[in-house]
Amino acid sequence: MGSGNWIVDNLNSALQTWNDKLAEIWTLISTTPEEFKGGGIWNVIVSINGALQAIGYGLLVLFFAVGVVRTCGSFAEARRPETALKLFIRFILSKAAVGYGLELMLALFSIVQGMVGTILSQAGLTDADGVTLPTEIVEKIEEVGFWESIPLWAVTLLGGLVIIVLSFVMILTVYARLFKLYMYTAIAPIPLSTFAGETTSHVGKNFLRSYAGVCLEGAIIALACVIFSIMAASPPAVDADVSAVTAVWSYIGELVFNLLVLVGAVKMSDRIVKEIMGL
Repeated sequence: MGSGNWIVDNLNSALQTWNDKLAEIWTLISTTPEEFKGGGIWNVIVSINGALQAIGYGLLVLFFAVGVVRTCGSFAEARRPETALKLFIRFILSKAAVGYGLELMLALFSIVQGMVGTILSQAGLTDADGVTLPTEIVEKIEEVGFWESIPLWAVTLLGGLVIIVLSFVMILTVYARLFKLYMYTAIAPIPLSTFAGETTSHVGKNFLRSYAGVCLEGAIIALACVIFSIMAASPPAVDADVSAVTAVWSYIGELVFNLLVLVGAVKMSDRIVKEIMGL
């Protein structure tokens, strides 16, 4: 329900948008791709993965043949027992990677989801703490007259716009990670088929490293949300001796800085994973 003051309502509306997006992120990082949107998207992705397996098997044979030609100088060398055994094992493992790649990727994702659950449980949080407008700020705003409130309109319009933009930038980043998980899963048979050739196996290795990095982004985002929730428990201090415009400007400035810290951490989650894990 509105407070009856346009300036207060505008700030509360912007903060509510932020809190809604933060709560949505909290839900997304603990949701599996199979559960997202009722599993409809996941069913389509699994169907695409299954259809591409046939292409993956064809490419597997091609990459295997190319690998044999490039690594074996002659047919006689390929017939040597140790070489033939090595090629046979590589072919079998590559076929298993294409056929059971989906299960492998789900197992890796489950491990990371376990890390996310551990982070949230150890932090003692079951939901993200939202940001609320301090009572001192509301009282100062309600005390000003019409002419004195004009500068406050400009300050709250600008501050509210920045808060809303930051909230959408943050939620788009989290949705982008989820979409990347779907895309990696859908096309997995193609890059995994490159394991059949010794000269092309680096493509499959890079694919698995990149997928692991996308999964680990969830743990970094969870850590960032935990840190922000602790910060949100101690809102910016309000100086009772300054004017309403100064108090609101100071509060919004410090609040936007805190929000930028979280948005920056979420946006850079992929870079943080690469720096920590080298993925």
